[in-house]
Amino acid sequence: MLKYILLGGLNYIPLTGYQIKQFMGNSTTHFWYAQTSQIYRTLDQLEKEALVASEIQEQHDKPDRRLYHITQKGRDELRSWLETPLTEIEPSKDTLLLKLFFSAQLDKETILTQLRLQRALHKKQLQVLAEETKAMIDSQAQENPAIKRDAMMWDITRRLGELGEETYLRWLDETIQRIESEF
Repeated sequence: MLKYILLGGLNYIPLTGYQIKQFMGNSTTHFWYAQTSQIYRTLDQLEKEALVASEIQEQHDKPDRRLYHITQKGRDELRSWLETPLTEIEPSKDTLLLKLFFSAQLDKETILTQLRLQRALHKKQLQVLAEETKAMIDSQAQENPAIKRDAMMWDITRRLGELGEETYLRWLDETIQRIESEF
């Protein structure tokens, strides 16, 4: 999937590897994450496949930087992937659920501490999605009316994240209450 995140980002504007990491940090990291080293390895592979091209830009007072551009072949690959329907539900991974599944032998307070910590983290994430991310999308759309449709799609993905966090928080509250009363 990282391949398509990189192609998608470069489809907007040429970027350096560092700028791609920032782009992901401000957008897709809420539902897809990658290490910096993975980004650079994937960019190298995309260049070998002629899906992106790069050029070295000289900078005064700083090291030179490599700027990546999507090629027409890369645009075609991205479009093909976007047009291909998903026919299965992808499995998800949740470390907290895995830990809870095997936590019956732990004491009540240890479990509750972990759940309360997760609740605080998810509450913060909900706030980020509902306020900061929404404001960033709205700002981008106002500054550049040409990306109105892009901004709508960004907000659609943001909204699912927001609803997911609300649901996760409700589940955490139920779980905490149940463990407090029944464990």
